[in-house]
Amino acid sequence: MLALFSLRRGLAIAALVAFCSPILAADDDRAAYDKAITSAINYLAGQQNEDGSFGEASPIGVTGLCTAGILSHGRTADDPVAKKALTYLESQIKEDGGIYAEGSTHKNYETSLAVLAFAAGNKDGRYDKLLAGTDKFLKGIQWDASEDKEESDTFYGGAGYGGHKRPDLSNTAFMMEALKATGTGPEDEAMKKALIFVSRCQNLESEHNTSEFPAKNPDGGFYYTIAAGGNSQAGETPNGGLRSYGSMTYAGLKSMIYAGVDKDDPRVKAASEWLGKHYTLHENPGLGQQGLFYYYLTAAKALDAFGEEEFGTADGAKHPWRAELRKELLGRQQKDGSWVNETTRWMEGSPVLVTGYTLLAMEYVQPEAGK
Repeated sequence: MLALFSLRRGLAIAALVAFCSPILAADDDRAAYDKAITSAINYLAGQQNEDGSFGEASPIGVTGLCTAGILSHGRTADDPVAKKALTYLESQIKEDGGIYAEGSTHKNYETSLAVLAFAAGNKDGRYDKLLAGTDKFLKGIQWDASEDKEESDTFYGGAGYGGHKRPDLSNTAFMMEALKATGTGPEDEAMKKALIFVSRCQNLESEHNTSEFPAKNPDGGFYYTIAAGGNSQAGETPNGGLRSYGSMTYAGLKSMIYAGVDKDDPRVKAASEWLGKHYTLHENPGLGQQGLFYYYLTAAKALDAFGEEEFGTADGAKHPWRAELRKELLGRQQKDGSWVNETTRWMEGSPVLVTGYTLLAMEYVQPEAGK
């Protein structure tokens, strides 16, 4: 009887631990991962508008993001939800090759995210002609000599929300990713120009950045923009320097790698060292909970591009970042399959947008086969 009681007690405790620790149990569980992905895609399917778009604010950008997220997990362009969304995006193509709303001031952002969706659905080449048009459009609105900007100008090489907006690192990173998705390599002039702008958004004094800001805050991280007097969403240091922060530093690292900069380059070393000092999955370093899911997506893409399965941090630790980020994301999923940020800045109060971000991030943190 005592043995039976002990067995029952042990089973009860085991069941309680399993119930209270679903994230730990799911960490390397392929079934749990697949269930989370299916639940998220089903959530988005239920939120799709009649015209095929997703979201209310900036529907072209959000639709591109969500569609790319869906297609990144084994769905094809003929999947009913994806097909309806891609048809909507096709209806927004303009004569200049861009994909944006009438009167939009977010042409680069909208087109770049739409490109990610079409590139993901282009396994059979059905969108080759369309993507050739977007490629030409994006290169055409990049700040360069065609906009009367010489290489010495802080606008040079960057991309902003629209042709008449100052360029920033976020938009430039989206543009570079879209160009990469269509086959543009580091040798392309657009990538070389973009690298000039990206390098100037780093707190690192070098021949690539001779502005006033790195000397005021020489920590190797990245800030929002060097253009129009410079700006950091994390604010300024007391001496007028621009504070580095997490999402932009991952964006800078990713963009430099896409532009062909290798790990031995001082720019990459400085960025990875900054990230090693501030490695966390609980906040966007420098901004707290603001832009947290954008941070997760940018971190996933940057660390994948960096090419190390364990990311070394300043304390000497080696982080299996894919497993750690997977665990964090699985633990933040809502019961309806969505993800959302309680800190709503930059539209992250929208579960549709945030679920799109997270689906794309989850592509890079899949469990190893057989787990």
